[in-house]
This record gives sequence, structure tokens and C-alpha cells, in this order.
Amino acid sequence: MSDIPSPDFSGLEGGEEQAAEDAVQEVANWYIAQIITERRAAVPDEERIEQLKAGREAALADRVQLATAGTEEASQIAAGYAARLKELKES
Repeated sequence: MSDIPSPDFSGLEGGEEQAAEDAVQEVANWYIAQIITERRAAVPDEERIEQLKAGREAALADRVQLATAGTEEASQIAAGYAARLKELKES
């Protein structure tokens, strides 16, 4: 676990779209880091790598969806991904 605090995307007032994009990117980056770590393992777990890739792809697809998201939807996405990032880091 890192001692770096997780970003807090709660209480967004303006810039919701950017905050949502940042939150989604943070989750995608987590998946990327985990994929790299797993691939470097002495015996990589291919099933885990595939699960991590699926998670990364889902995050990247949601980031694309943000291009057409309204402010309210962007806020919901940001909150959801902030919670997801916290959950991933705690696992």
C-alpha cells in the first residue's frame, strides 16, 4: 500500500467532466500497473492478467463515454470511479 492519499472527487462544483476523466484514468492506471506487476512475476497468472485487462478496457471505454456525458452523469461517473479506486487500493 502506498502512503499517497487517494484523490477526493466528492463535492464537485464545476469541472465535473475533467474530474470524472481523471478518476477514470486513475483506475485505468491502477490496472496497468497491476498488469505490469503480474507480467513480471516469476510465474504470471494469465487468468488474473485477463481480468485486469478487462477492467482496464472497461475503464477506458467509460472514459470515451465521458465525451458525451452531461454534468450530472460526469459527477456520477467521478464518484463511482473514486469509490472503485479506493476499493482496488484496499484489496
